[in-house]
Amino acid sequence: MIERRSLSSLGNAHFGWLDAKHHFSFGHYRDPNRMQWGPLRVWNDDTIAAGTGFDPHPHRDMEIITYVRQGAITHQDFLGNEGRTEAGDVQVMSAGTGIVHAEYNREPGVTQIFQIWIIPNKAGVEPRWEARKFPKGDKAGQLVVLAGGRPGDAEKGALMIHQDAAILGATLPKGSIVTHELGRRLAYLVPARGRVKVNGVEIDARDGAAIRDEAVLTIEALDEAEILLADLPAAA
Repeated sequence: MIERRSLSSLGNAHFGWLDAKHHFSFGHYRDPNRMQWGPLRVWNDDTIAAGTGFDPHPHRDMEIITYVRQGAITHQDFLGNEGRTEAGDVQVMSAGTGIVHAEYNREPGVTQIFQIWIIPNKAGVEPRWEARKFPKGDKAGQLVVLAGGRPGDAEKGALMIHQDAAILGATLPKGSIVTHELGRRLAYLVPARGRVKVNGVEIDARDGAAIRDEAVLTIEALDEAEILLADLPAAA
């Protein structure tokens, strides 16, 4: 089963400095059929104006993964962490017992990010933040684990999360095909750019695809494409 969720069907929020699309219920957007997918709770598609951002605010017991699509995001938190994550790179924050952080676009142009929240499989962990570069060349034509907590993900260079889940990314030349063994797990796929076909279902740029009961995913790039794929346990 592959349920295409078109960009036009997503929740919206417009604040002048922020243009956000919500794949799942978030903020003022509520849809009882789009509360979460397994432990995947939030997938926000944010465009942040230059010189603006999210002022300090708290989180607790959530794994928050940020994938930068364009520009860069600057993170600051009360633990003393500060870092700038550029397009194609990833940062992870385990909110755990509680963390206060801010995120700003200090670039001259807009910054575009996917912000992904995954419900952890353990509560009350020590809060942490880290970021890592994932050069686009390394993701060319193959799925690379960017963040994960499945057995073996850390050995593959992935940023750690507290859940039996993973976020994978790939940049795909037009006409190329990659496969992913899913078994009885769930998946959620979003092309950051370009159109792809997943097991015969066409997914446009920035659409979502909620996937279950598909043992193997065959992903064909109909254009030059950049994709993110969440591999998730069936239960939250």
